[in-house]
Amino acid sequence: MSDKEHEQAGHGGGHGHDGEAVYPYTPHHFDDGAKQHFESGKMGVWLFLVTEILFFAGLFCAYTIYRGQHPEVFYWAHFYLDTFWGAVNTVVLILSSFTAAWAVRNAQLGQTRLLKMNIMITILGAFIFMGVKSVEYSHKFHDGLLPAGKFAPKHEVWDTPAFQKQHPESAAAAKRIIAGILERKNKQAAVVDEVLDQGERLALVPVVDTGEIALNKASDTKKTVAPPKAAAPKEIAAPLRATAPLKATAPLKATAPQETAAPKTAVSAKDAESKAAADQVLVEAAPQVAPAPVETKTEEVLTDDVWLSRQIHALTHDERHPLERAGIIRAPADGPLEFSRPDKAGVFFSIYFFMTGLHGFHVLIGIGLWVWMLSIVNRRKMGKKYFGPIEFTALYWHLVDLIWIYLFPMLYLIH
Repeated sequence: MSDKEHEQAGHGGGHGHDGEAVYPYTPHHFDDGAKQHFESGKMGVWLFLVTEILFFAGLFCAYTIYRGQHPEVFYWAHFYLDTFWGAVNTVVLILSSFTAAWAVRNAQLGQTRLLKMNIMITILGAFIFMGVKSVEYSHKFHDGLLPAGKFAPKHEVWDTPAFQKQHPESAAAAKRIIAGILERKNKQAAVVDEVLDQGERLALVPVVDTGEIALNKASDTKKTVAPPKAAAPKEIAAPLRATAPLKATAPLKATAPQETAAPKTAVSAKDAESKAAADQVLVEAAPQVAPAPVETKTEEVLTDDVWLSRQIHALTHDERHPLERAGIIRAPADGPLEFSRPDKAGVFFSIYFFMTGLHGFHVLIGIGLWVWMLSIVNRRKMGKKYFGPIEFTALYWHLVDLIWIYLFPMLYLIH
């Protein structure tokens, strides 16, 4: 570089004699712009990128540890992620990384028109990426697939199109089991409602005092004639059996001939009337007895745990294996089989939103940098002696692309 070029570079000059751009700001401790570019600018950018890699490395370690502890959660959750849109975003970022590298070459060759075009294509790719990501986020917010504190999915995994496509037999079996559980709960609720209704009807019947009132009435009749002691248990037992509505026993009126045939000796009309009054008092004073239980099928009297265990053991391998792999069917060491979504399923979406959200934040920063580069290109001519800002921004954008290339298979594909 000539002395005049050094002077122009040191004082903010624009172009050299050969029409190529030179570094506008070259400090005195650098011999020329090339050394400033490689020894200071490029090294500083690489150190910054290393810190970014270390920052994301901590998240990758957390992902690896949690995945090793709960592999079923990641298999279960990947059915909720849209692989198609994730692949679209991957292709978009790879293309934008290609246009960013092409922009660096345009800057080195001084091709201003192509440089502007490639920068704008890179910015467009970044906006497409963020648009697709917003569609994915809105879908998950609508379905309740939020981080752990707000995790409340509206659909189970066997209702997702991805699970039904990959495991149709398992999805049908899960729906069948859930339908059986709901049917059993509805039957149990109906029985409880019937018992409550019967209790309300019994509460409306006046309660007969079995104490002093019955003794007073009985004492009035004893003044005339005392009933035989042996006949009392028979008279009480007969109406008690007759009050059970679910057993086919003889009604109360069937005991009438036995009552008339019991006395062998002649009694007066007044004695017969006194005996009938005493019998009526004993019948009214008898305690109420709950109806006998209804005889049901063996399937209906099974407990929920036993019923669920039989349903699960009846599944085929193709029906049961995906549900076990997703943590839906579990066999705890200290309890019966369980059929529900895996524990800590919401933690996956905490990791998902944090990692993809942080990456999206870096994409927004990249958009701002590329807009800044576009404004610089409009003010200055780039050339082989001045292309550092474009190259530094492209290096940052390549890192953003590389991180997503790791995130996409880790979250969407590996299961």
